[in-house]
Amino acid sequence: MTDKYGKLTKDICDELASALGNGGVSTDDDVLDTYSWDQAGQMWGHMPEAVVRPDNTQQVSAVMKIATKYRIPVTPRGAGSGLNGGAVPLAGGIVLSLERMNKILEIDKINRVAVVEPGVVTNDLCRAVAEEGFLYAGYPMSTETSFIGGNFATNAGGGKVIRYGSTRRHMLGAEVVLPSGEILNLGGKFRKETWGYNLLDLLCGSEGTLAIATKLIVNLEPLPGKTVNVLACYPTIEQMVDTVAKVVTSGKMIISCEAIDRMTADYTTEYLGCTLPEQERSEAYLLVQIEGNTDEQIEDGYETVGRICQENGAFEVFVAENRTDSAVMWNVRQNAFEGARNRDPYACGGGDLVVPLSQVPELMRRVYKICGEWGVQIGINTHIGDGNVHPVPLKPKDMSPEKWQTYCEDLLDTLIDEAISLGGIGSGEHGIGHVKRDILIKAKSPAELEVLRGIKKAFDPLDILNPGKMFEPLELQS
Repeated sequence: MTDKYGKLTKDICDELASALGNGGVSTDDDVLDTYSWDQAGQMWGHMPEAVVRPDNTQQVSAVMKIATKYRIPVTPRGAGSGLNGGAVPLAGGIVLSLERMNKILEIDKINRVAVVEPGVVTNDLCRAVAEEGFLYAGYPMSTETSFIGGNFATNAGGGKVIRYGSTRRHMLGAEVVLPSGEILNLGGKFRKETWGYNLLDLLCGSEGTLAIATKLIVNLEPLPGKTVNVLACYPTIEQMVDTVAKVVTSGKMIISCEAIDRMTADYTTEYLGCTLPEQERSEAYLLVQIEGNTDEQIEDGYETVGRICQENGAFEVFVAENRTDSAVMWNVRQNAFEGARNRDPYACGGGDLVVPLSQVPELMRRVYKICGEWGVQIGINTHIGDGNVHPVPLKPKDMSPEKWQTYCEDLLDTLIDEAISLGGIGSGEHGIGHVKRDILIKAKSPAELEVLRGIKKAFDPLDILNPGKMFEPLELQS
């Protein structure tokens, strides 16, 4: 608890329970522990004093009005699948979980939008709109577990960013609750806007520090044509990386361009109980998804990509012949972090470096070199087509979890410094949370930080909404 916040008393909890009803408030220790950490890991967790689970916008508004009245900090939470402590209640207080707000309210075929509550699992939305002939293209690799509200909060990306862009590109409207409890409706079922400051774009990626999204209007794309997946096996990381720009600029319809290294392949296939082709001698894999409107376009696409890969060092190129083959390829890529956590429960998934595509080879060389110098094993998975590299360090066996927390943070900060020096940034899709807060502050100029803090104060003058995140350190009581 910090000096500036009020104490969450039994009377206030009773007031919250009266506003929510139906078991919407919990103070049981087992429940509090579950909501004290996210996928960054328990070592970065912090206990809340209460968990509230509203059913609708009006209840969210009521919670925020009570929180404002008593100056109680509130941490919004989706699925808890974030990797940088964004859903961790650093100041205690209330965790506001949106898990009960999980309805797909509308699929509007004429306007090509879906209207959803924030607790909808991303893949459930993808499946529902696919049945109607549409694609929701803003989803991340955590599609099976993440909530659409969490995707909005972090401006999540994923494997199809190279073709479709990240979440912000697919958000057309939102209903949001301000820290004061007031409700705003932003955007709508339209795709062009020059109508004052675009608050919707500002809130997408703000990690629940400015407002809480309670309804989202998302853009739908037509389902893609025929697709094919190509898996190229490389004897070295360098040859794989040097291939990517040539594939991306090949003129073919590239939907995804992903990569994993040997270590990632080994621990993820072990976790999934499967294998990849040529796994014993492949140091890196490149996974490319190609679209075509006809069989001839598909064939031309995979032949061109396959030739480029072989000309740049791939010793084998496999074209998935059926859905089963494709599923194995993508499951390994999508479950890379889960595979790392299966090998080491303290594996750190916060690495989320972004550099211009031309700098990816140099960044990866530096990542491996630095981790070697630090004595840390590392696996790398990457949305390599858009320059987004995910290093996943594993805890050295002789290091305590307590020391690893600090050591890992320092290592990630060092890697982020390298990305910045190459013209990049420290997060492309995972967000800042509190794990990357200090390095973000270091990277921003005083003038930019002043503007950012002014925006935060305009939305949240009491600093009760997700305090201690992004660029605002939390001053704890002594």
